[in-house]
Amino acid sequence: MTPEELSAAISACLTEAVAAGEISVEVPDTVRVDRPKSREHGDWATNIALQLGKKAGMAPRDFAQILARRLAEVPGVGAVDIAGPGFLNITLEAGAAGELARTIVEAGAAYGNNQALAGHVVNMEFVSANPTGPLHIGHTRWAALGDAISRVLRASGASVTSEYYINDAGNQMNVFARSVYNRIHGLPVPEGGYPGEYIKELGEIVLAENPRLKDLDEAEAIPALREAAYKAQLEDIKKTLADFGVSFDVFFSETTLHEGGAVADAVARLREQGHIFDLEGAVWLRTTDFGDDKDRVLIRANGEPTYFAADAAYYLSKKDRGFEEKIYLLGADHHGYVNRLKAIAACAGDDKEKNIEVLIGQLISVNGAKLSKRAGNIIELRDLINWIGADALRYSLARFPADSPIALDPEQLKKNTNDNPVFYVQYAHARSAAAARNAAAKGVTRDEFDAALLTDATENELLAVLGQFPSVVAGAAEFREPHRIARYLEQVAGAYHSWYAATRITPMGEDEAVAPVHGTRLWLNDAATTVLANGLELLGVSAPERM
Repeated sequence: MTPEELSAAISACLTEAVAAGEISVEVPDTVRVDRPKSREHGDWATNIALQLGKKAGMAPRDFAQILARRLAEVPGVGAVDIAGPGFLNITLEAGAAGELARTIVEAGAAYGNNQALAGHVVNMEFVSANPTGPLHIGHTRWAALGDAISRVLRASGASVTSEYYINDAGNQMNVFARSVYNRIHGLPVPEGGYPGEYIKELGEIVLAENPRLKDLDEAEAIPALREAAYKAQLEDIKKTLADFGVSFDVFFSETTLHEGGAVADAVARLREQGHIFDLEGAVWLRTTDFGDDKDRVLIRANGEPTYFAADAAYYLSKKDRGFEEKIYLLGADHHGYVNRLKAIAACAGDDKEKNIEVLIGQLISVNGAKLSKRAGNIIELRDLINWIGADALRYSLARFPADSPIALDPEQLKKNTNDNPVFYVQYAHARSAAAARNAAAKGVTRDEFDAALLTDATENELLAVLGQFPSVVAGAAEFREPHRIARYLEQVAGAYHSWYAATRITPMGEDEAVAPVHGTRLWLNDAATTVLANGLELLGVSAPERM
């Protein structure tokens, strides 16, 4: 019996009690069940009687007694005890608890998926680094977190489009092109330009594809270099992301907003909404009506649109494309963007509390990290991947809430010891895979399954932890906190290692025959393998079968 099945059984008992006139209360859609802090208090507990007792005009403990009588008759429930003011502690029969192992194995990669966010249509924007240089340490956390959040949202039933906004408009791109031009011609870096060695590399790539660019005068060369170098740098960014296990459904170009008339259209639409005013030749959006600290200029007095105008057009683009929920994952230096983006949503007629969500992540530091030889003044993501490894880096970044600063210790993350969390979890998966191989070599199969044979205390604990996975995934999605998955996987690994040390999947010695308990334990072993693999997949981390 899974926690979800037990929750449904409690709801059914409530409904039956209402129909029988024993209680009068509105039955909630779901009933929460949790693991008791002490195993002596049963397998699962619920405080539903405390929640509904007073609403039903009854003492919670009396309410609990009515529910307990009905719940005790549910197949698979061994005992129901009432504790304190009305807590229900539920103990499952061994067979019902053990049946979860087969449920998990048969579900396979789908186990953990849920429908908590079914019907939600989400645009998830993250990273969105300027295409004027390589990805660096400042983008690393947003790549890991944004991708993990997208994965848990999808696992919870949401329709998610991951999106990278390419800031390829504005003077920065001209400065970028001029930097490449100067490097090609052996000239100094232009004022405010990009000095890294990667600029030289981009120049070599561009000239290899079109040698004639070097012969053009500056006025003709800059537009061509801007396009060619931008294309090469964007490909470098995409490759680095791919090496990090991150992919995007959409790469959205800011330039298309300007060239396609979306910026002008956005200004017109917001004017129709009544939030535009003109002052001293400029066009303003009255964002202070919706919590911003000051009103924002959309079109300067010289007729040039601001970055904020592009932000407004981009938000409306997401709205027009059918995304009811827009999630922005921004860096620690973007706190000022929260209110202004929410103000855009409100000016566009959206609910700024429901239709837009801005997540701010804190910075990370890596002990001993060196500045990139290519970029000169940054720590490149590609160097971190080569040094620490994508798995260790992604797991570590996903292991903490986005709003907490992180200092990573690379030497710790490269250790093959249990105090290295990513190794601890991956090793549990590799150990379970090895146990399955050893079982096959000894003739143990999953042909037989008797859930009632899983009676060891460590088996009960492992089953209970495995049963929590769908609710952990749902919680991670609801609160945008993939670190819940990482911390949960460490619990699974701990429960698995304890079980592995206390029981045997294969017979002891040559004289002991394969028994039903061995095959049944193989089901439990493979259930742990499934949960560990599925959880690591949600974090974008591999699940090795050998280590």
